[in-house]
Amino acid sequence: MRTLLFLSIIIILGSCTNNKTKSDAFGNFETDEVIVSSENSGKILMTAFIEGEKVTQGAVLALTDTANLVLQRNQLLAQKEAVLAQKAGLFAQIAVSDQQITNIQKDQVRIQKMLSEGAATPKQMDDIDGQISLAGKQKKAYTAQISAIEKNAEAVDAQVAVLNDRIGSSIVKAPISGIILEKYAETGELATPGKPLYKMANIDNLILRVYASGPQLTQIQTGKQVRVLIDGNQGIKEISGTVEWVSSEAEFTPKIIQTREERVKLVYAVKVRVPNDGSLKLGMPGEIIF
Repeated sequence: MRTLLFLSIIIILGSCTNNKTKSDAFGNFETDEVIVSSENSGKILMTAFIEGEKVTQGAVLALTDTANLVLQRNQLLAQKEAVLAQKAGLFAQIAVSDQQITNIQKDQVRIQKMLSEGAATPKQMDDIDGQISLAGKQKKAYTAQISAIEKNAEAVDAQVAVLNDRIGSSIVKAPISGIILEKYAETGELATPGKPLYKMANIDNLILRVYASGPQLTQIQTGKQVRVLIDGNQGIKEISGTVEWVSSEAEFTPKIIQTREERVKLVYAVKVRVPNDGSLKLGMPGEIIF
């Protein structure tokens, strides 16, 4: 019996001696999540992906109804045609004014000749000059109306461009490549601006958020390579990570990290970016050796 107890003590001491790897900090893996929302109001005509599916950047995630937007655009285009039709009439009026000015100028030449010969009065000359001035002012008025019509047409074009942009944004595309974490809406539901449709994330690189004590900060530098330990099928698996961010403010250790005694200590949050070979999952625990 004493021999058995002695052997047990030796084994325990031996295992403690061989455990040379002592982790400096503990935490869980997370990632930068992206909420994909609708930009328009309307019925959701199609949702293309489900939770867990991989998505490439630019892939169509959903499609919202644009019937009302198309009707508004058609109304504006008809309004523009009506405005431009007025422009054609004003060009015709300008042509008439030009012809009037030409005819009056001919009469003006004749009156000037007659006035020099004493066959016309100064009043006749003043009248003909007044007719030329009036025709010129009418032409300027028509030109100003044409400019106003062109400005109105430009305003309509701007409104049409806004509607075209909204129609284009009814096609909801993936902003990044990653996987669908959550799906918030289904085909047939009503979308509103800002309503979340999907939550997705890129899991090619995950972030291990750990908490380090004040004395450990001297070992931590942004950009430094650190050893990351995770549970593998055949024991502890070690991979390399890069320190990406260190909090500038201390906080109490989160409850999920350590025992109650450890939780009362002030620590600093540290983010370590770790390339994911497929073995890392969101929420799984990890350890860091600085």
